[in-house]
Formats: sequence, C-alpha cells, structure tokens
Amino acid sequence: MSKVSLDAHDSSGAENQPQDSSRRRFLTVATSVVGGVGVVGAAVPFIGSWNPSVKAKAAGADVEADISKMEPGQQIIVVWRSKPVWIVRRTPELLASLANDEDQLKDPESQEPQQPAFAQNRYRSLKEEYLVLVGICTHLGCSPKHLKDGEFEEYVEGVPEGFFCPCHGSKFDMAGRVFQNVPAPLNLVVPPYTFVDDNTILIGSEEGAA
Repeated sequence: MSKVSLDAHDSSGAENQPQDSSRRRFLTVATSVVGGVGVVGAAVPFIGSWNPSVKAKAAGADVEADISKMEPGQQIIVVWRSKPVWIVRRTPELLASLANDEDQLKDPESQEPQQPAFAQNRYRSLKEEYLVLVGICTHLGCSPKHLKDGEFEEYVEGVPEGFFCPCHGSKFDMAGRVFQNVPAPLNLVVPPYTFVDDNTILIGSEEGAA
C-alpha cells in the first residue's frame, strides 16, 4: 500500500510539474518585462541629457575649416549657425584690383558694423589672401553667386570678379563690399574668426576674445 501511495503521489507531482513550470516562466517573463520597462523609462531621460539643448543648438558652435588644399582663386563653403560661410583664397592680382572700384561702392571703408574690428580694412580680412564672408545678401537673405573669369563684368563694367545676388540684383566686390544703386544696403557680413594655424580657420571666435 505504501508503494502504491508513493507512486500515486509521484504521479500527481508529475502531472502538476508542467503547470508549475509554465507559471514560473510566465512570472519570470512578466517580471523581466516590467523591470525592462522601468530600466528603459529611467534610461531615456539620462540618455537625453547627453544631447545638446535646443538653446545650445540655436546658439551654434565654432566650426573649423581646413584650407590646406585651397588653390589661389578657389572658394570653399562651410556651414556655421545654419548659414553658409564662404572662404575665398584671393590672388595677388585680385587683391590689387580692389582699389579700382571703390568710387562705385556704398561703404568702401567698411564704416558700418558688418565685420569685426580686425577686418575693417580694404580687404575686410585678417589675412589679405583669405576672404571669409557669410554668404547671405544683406537685402532679403538670398545667397549671392560668385562670378569670376570675366562673368561679373556683365553686371559691373571693368570688374571681372564679384558676388551677384540673383534675387534682386545686388552686387558685391571681392571684399564683400556692396556697390551703389542696388537694393542691398550694407556690405556682406564678415563673421568672427581666427587662424588656428596656417591650415585651419576657426569660425565663430576671434583671437583673444573672451
């Protein structure tokens, strides 16, 4: 009788085992899911804290431009604070020609505050060879085109190279100075910048600025 009773007890335990295992698996999975949701919920704000704030993004950050491979006469464009910034390596001939059109300019001596103090000169630059400009017209915000190899003379006789705004016809010389009798009231903006070394321009900060 004892043997039979023992067998019956074992049989009953075997029948219940699958149910107990299934239940344990369910509880384990459910606990894991709830725990996982808790971890993800805790992690999202933490991960979010790694991202720059909206205010920081709007303010913008300094941008480095590599000019090591620029040839004389070449232009490159970088983006700073969501704006195009032009960098042009001007030739000696082009630099010499900047004096020839000053009687046709609205602000040839850059008296208006469209540039840092270091760029308040004929070349509107820290180094004469390199022109750095925000590529947005001072009229209504279009982006002018860089015309060279005599193309600009179609708009200003005797001036072979410059910037022309196709939206409303404003014209600028190769220092970003605006010509007379056009809609744009001011010279193109020179952003704050400095030379990190001979091959790198840092746009957004001036040398010695706090």
